[in-house]
Amino acid sequence: MMMLASSQNLPGFGDQPVWITLIKVLGVFAFLVVMTLFSIVFERKVVGRMQNRIGPNRVGPWGVLQSLADGVKLAFKEEIIPALADKPVYWIAPIVSAVPAFLAFSVIPFGPEVSMFGHHTFLQLTDLPVGVLVVFACSSLGVYGIVLSGWSSGSTYPLLGSLRSAAQMISYEVAMGLSMVAVFLLSNTMSTSGIVAAQAHHWWVLGLLPSFCIYAIAVVGETNRAPFDLPEAESELVGGFHTEYTSFKFAMFFLAEYINMVTVSALAATLFLGGWRAPWPISLWHDANSGWWPILWFTAKVVIGIFVFVWLRGTLPRLRYDQFMSFGWKVLIPINLVWILTITSIHVLHDHGWAWWRAVVVPGCVVVIIGIIAITIAEPAAARRRAERADEDAAEAEEPHVFPVPPMDLAVPTPPRMLTKIGASGRTAELPASEEEK
Repeated sequence: MMMLASSQNLPGFGDQPVWITLIKVLGVFAFLVVMTLFSIVFERKVVGRMQNRIGPNRVGPWGVLQSLADGVKLAFKEEIIPALADKPVYWIAPIVSAVPAFLAFSVIPFGPEVSMFGHHTFLQLTDLPVGVLVVFACSSLGVYGIVLSGWSSGSTYPLLGSLRSAAQMISYEVAMGLSMVAVFLLSNTMSTSGIVAAQAHHWWVLGLLPSFCIYAIAVVGETNRAPFDLPEAESELVGGFHTEYTSFKFAMFFLAEYINMVTVSALAATLFLGGWRAPWPISLWHDANSGWWPILWFTAKVVIGIFVFVWLRGTLPRLRYDQFMSFGWKVLIPINLVWILTITSIHVLHDHGWAWWRAVVVPGCVVVIIGIIAITIAEPAAARRRAERADEDAAEAEEPHVFPVPPMDLAVPTPPRMLTKIGASGRTAELPASEEEK
């Protein structure tokens, strides 16, 4: 498949005037900045509505300029640099987090070929035979910014938060990458424009629902969003890896976070939801997937993805770290591997002349049988572990307490110095009954 992807010809990219490329660059930058400002206000409005409280409503009409005001405020706030900070790395870390977030959007298609000032060009900055891997690589580079920010701060809690974030992001990037393999198999390409073209008749979310669900869970963990916002868990780490950052550098970390939200939502739309193609019944309109209209459908899909992020934050509690990591390595990745093997088997059987229903039913039955056998084998072991854990808890409860435990009816005795003063003054009889008992 890699040889097939590397031999693809992607016409329409690289043979256009420089000024059109510059217009596209400015368009992508403006889109990301506007979507970031929109996402901040949108999140505060939606969470406020879910929690039955008032959201921002003072700055601008209906409070829509609140995120712009927050950005201006952060830019002009006092900048405090810790005395023990490694200043060059301290300055570079926010940039390393923000720049890859912008670069990842360069291969996302916004629409089909259009006419721009007399030149025909695609509504996409560029494309590559391995375009999806470019997005994946850019999202992986964000780990370096987080680790460097925690290490360069010269403080313990940011360092712990950065290490925890690195472990979390790397773990869930594995599940996120595996969830894309089925899309590559059915599309026969890793080009983002090719994947959108392969969904001309039906979206991949219909046939690859497990891949879509795993991708949706993995990107929430990869972007450090609730309920997986463990690197910024205020109850344990104050603020996580950016505790020692202020002013504009602090704003750049949040800029990278919200741009990553937009990017993974756009990638979900590209891989599973038809990209810029209109949903049914809008697709029945002849001109729905031509001209500049597809930008509207693509943006609507991205906004729906952002809404899901906000919805999760407003409803779900934060997970415990060991549960979160166990879920990624012991649940998501094994399910992903089994699903990839199933899709590959279906693909190979169909290529060998099997009918679609036979190619789907036979691997599906094999997976169900293997799952039943695995559950049958694993259940006694799980029951044995639960019994051993119960025995350990009972034995621990029977052991004497190692640490002194104060009695429930604790009475504080009167200090000897106070007794001496009371005896010298001869006022012992005036003491309350409780004091005489003590």
